[in-house]
Amino acid sequence: MITGSVLFLLFEWFIRLGMLVVVTRRRRLGSAMAWLLVIFFEPIIGWVLYLMIGNYRLPRRRLTRHRRLLQELREVSERFQGHPHVVHPDLSARLATTVRLAERLGYMPILGGNAVELIAETDAAVNRIVADLDAAQHHAHLLFYIWGDDETGRRVGNALVRAAGRGVKCRVLVDGVGSARMLKRLAPRLIAQGVEVHPALPVNPFRRRMARVDLRNHRKLVVIDGRIGWTGSQNLINASYGHKDLAWHDLMARLTGPVVLELQAVFLQDWYFETDAVLEQSGIFPEPELAGEIPIQTLPSGPNYTTENYQRMVVDAVHEAQRYVTITTPYFVPDEPFLQALETAVQTGVTVTLIVPRRCDQILVGAATRAYYRDLLEAGVRIFLYEECLLHAKTMTIDDEIAFFGTSNFDIRSFTLDFEINLILYGAEATRQLRLQQEEYLKQSTRLTLEDWEKRPAPQKVFQNVTKLLSPLL
Repeated sequence: MITGSVLFLLFEWFIRLGMLVVVTRRRRLGSAMAWLLVIFFEPIIGWVLYLMIGNYRLPRRRLTRHRRLLQELREVSERFQGHPHVVHPDLSARLATTVRLAERLGYMPILGGNAVELIAETDAAVNRIVADLDAAQHHAHLLFYIWGDDETGRRVGNALVRAAGRGVKCRVLVDGVGSARMLKRLAPRLIAQGVEVHPALPVNPFRRRMARVDLRNHRKLVVIDGRIGWTGSQNLINASYGHKDLAWHDLMARLTGPVVLELQAVFLQDWYFETDAVLEQSGIFPEPELAGEIPIQTLPSGPNYTTENYQRMVVDAVHEAQRYVTITTPYFVPDEPFLQALETAVQTGVTVTLIVPRRCDQILVGAATRAYYRDLLEAGVRIFLYEECLLHAKTMTIDDEIAFFGTSNFDIRSFTLDFEINLILYGAEATRQLRLQQEEYLKQSTRLTLEDWEKRPAPQKVFQNVTKLLSPLL
């Protein structure tokens, strides 16, 4: 007679063997191995988790809609191909290769004639955004991962209400998880005052538009009248994020020039997916104006693209580096190609510097990040721990030629799962601006040595090494 315990054991092995067939179909070997580790250790829990968050591929309907909208936006871009204020700058052969790769991955061309202002203080950035909203004349489009129902969130919300009262069309997208509290409390008040508010990727077990619940829209984006754009690492929330003893240090860019039209196109893609509405009325894409001399290329990324396009870009850029690579990120969980690119760069004489916060707000991700310190230090990568607060800026500079800036962390989740938006800035002027900000971070950081790192307690080493095994799932 077969007992209940025997049936349970047989059921567990049925799950293990069945999922061995399913999981090994995954494109990423590291992710497949991590899932199998979880499933073989705890079959039932692992099986349920895989059903919930194991498949990062989007439904075919979403991919079809994305391709359709890209075609419509391509037709819009053709209107500006010969416009005198749309400049496609001539660059060196080395940079031209990067430009072509970014355009093939993100479908957006390089545009010259832009001006960039970097703002590193949360309140200063909010003040400027509010001022821009108060000067809006036609429309205001905002997309944020976290919009808090706090002083900062309400200040921006009040500016939108004032703009809507003047007849400005105000449209807001916020992530359904990151801004859940705002959607319950602040959003109804904004909607009552004429502001359109929609959740991005709402969590609903019956929804058909998303494959898994933890795919999030991590973008931070403001477009005002099609002429002023904002993006960067900062969410619309107080710098403390509700913590009593920790503050976030962010970096935002205020942009003017033709590149704002690319930011507009990214917003329109997300708006179309969440509302089924294509914004076509006049004024959405105004005549571009020259504002400066910085060439910029927008690179949106997410599961709706066939490859992890931002990961491809940063790996390629690191391989092309000749003198230095400097990275700032709050979460650093590299995949093998990225890690190898950094190690190879050091071996060719490139100075590679990683600036990360000493304190991390996420226990597992923080432990996974620290699990890579030994490999990096042994390879010759310089690691600096930012002391003042949680450094949240996501940047990378390569030599004096290319700067990467935006919403994407340098981790597997941002590369693969989250919807992100990043800018590639070309030339010495843009790189110099970002490099100066990185040097300010270095002044407030302490260099970590391999000798000091090896002194950490043994339990920490074990915990970090275990989380490293799970890093493809974080």
